[in-house]
Amino acid sequence: MTPTDQLTGSQAGGRTSPRRKVLISGASIAGPALAYWLTRRGYAVTVVEKAATPRSGGYPIDVRGTALEVVRRMGMLPRLRDAHIDTRRITFLDADGGKVAAINPHAVAGGVAGEDIEVRRGDLTDALYAAVRDDVEFLFDDSIEALDQSGHGVDVTFRGGGRRTFDMVVGADGLHSATRKLVFGPEEQFHRYLGYCFAVFTMRNTFGLSHEIMMWNTPGRAAALYAVEDTADVHAFLNFARPEPPFDTFQGPGAQRELIASAFAGAGWEVPGMVAALDDADDLFCDMVSQIRMPRWSGGRVALVGDAAYAPSFLTGQGTSLALVGAYMLAACLADRDIASGLAAYESSTRAFVTANQGQIGKGEATLFPTTTRALARRNDMLRNLSTMPAKRGRGAHSALTLPEVMPMR
Repeated sequence: MTPTDQLTGSQAGGRTSPRRKVLISGASIAGPALAYWLTRRGYAVTVVEKAATPRSGGYPIDVRGTALEVVRRMGMLPRLRDAHIDTRRITFLDADGGKVAAINPHAVAGGVAGEDIEVRRGDLTDALYAAVRDDVEFLFDDSIEALDQSGHGVDVTFRGGGRRTFDMVVGADGLHSATRKLVFGPEEQFHRYLGYCFAVFTMRNTFGLSHEIMMWNTPGRAAALYAVEDTADVHAFLNFARPEPPFDTFQGPGAQRELIASAFAGAGWEVPGMVAALDDADDLFCDMVSQIRMPRWSGGRVALVGDAAYAPSFLTGQGTSLALVGAYMLAACLADRDIASGLAAYESSTRAFVTANQGQIGKGEATLFPTTTRALARRNDMLRNLSTMPAKRGRGAHSALTLPEVMPMR
């Protein structure tokens, strides 16, 4: 770095401001993306992550619309295009496993063929980590225990016992953000339950599937097998409707498996084998389908980004894209502004984009899980019509924000 790179702020009277120190909690997508842009504006960035190592693997995710421009500006678009999965079709099945319709995935997701990117989550997180690991301090196997903003900065106590002071802290720690709870209070006040619970896990590909998704539905229940390539394993997905969020009965792997088995009792097709495979899955992830909606994304010198601030749910297919765009906008708004002004600009410039994408509930993927016989029949008719029509060119919400031009200092 040159001496200029060591500074942020103005140089009034021949004096320079010291580098702002920022702590980011979370090393998945939003966290490293934000670290990338802040380091290029001269910030000293530390990322704390409760996992022992960088997270890799995981289910496929999508990068669409404005988020494509973010990764292009990061220089990683070619790498992600090389990792593109290219799912070729989704086949929908009835209760007995009979074919309802086979359609192009973009027709359902509102994506743009040839432009949008679908990659394994680990391919994106690996690319982000590689882009920042030499410029950012990472604290793995640790987390934030307490925050104190009573002084001139944010005094942070770590779970591992360490204590440090930062100019700013950003929570990029997901839907169930611990940072959000510390500053804004319990999750329940921001949690918007969307009426479903789900489980995802990996199982053996004994079905001969390749580059495709098979989805079975009955009212209130869905099961899908997602074959990324010609691989030995497939991603299994089980989704079921539940009127009230099972906060108390969905805790721990044993209770989760029991609830899922009960929800899918008597199901047909390959579902019994999928439920049985839960017992052997070492990567089972269960949760409620929900969004996070907050009246503000910052409090003092602590801000939130990505799912911690505005999780849209997988029903929109926009979680990753919102994380990437939100990280870029937060860094851009902090450039050449004090923290309070930067955080205010972040909210005012980004909220409409977030609201539009959270509002995609009820469109595309969100119509895939009807809860009544009548709604399922209507959905099947819609799918049959889609199978005979060319895919539309994306959704306006995906590209509803034009990124500001912020030239990097480095």
